[in-house]
Amino acid sequence: MSKKARADKEICVACGVCVRACPRSAISVFKGCYATVDDESCVGCRLCEKSCPAGAVRVEVQANEK
Repeated sequence: MSKKARADKEICVACGVCVRACPRSAISVFKGCYATVDDESCVGCRLCEKSCPAGAVRVEVQANEK
């Protein structure tokens, strides 16, 4: 099992706070509209989740793929 951040584009206000909070540069704002997460870079540290003022970012447990 691994943890990965997910951003809800319906809630996201594209403020960029999560982008600045991420130590791995795993989050970006897509065309100024909503945050997206690069699964390869995300380590599930939850800093983005804790920093999001809109509550749009959540870290979820995922089953590892083989």
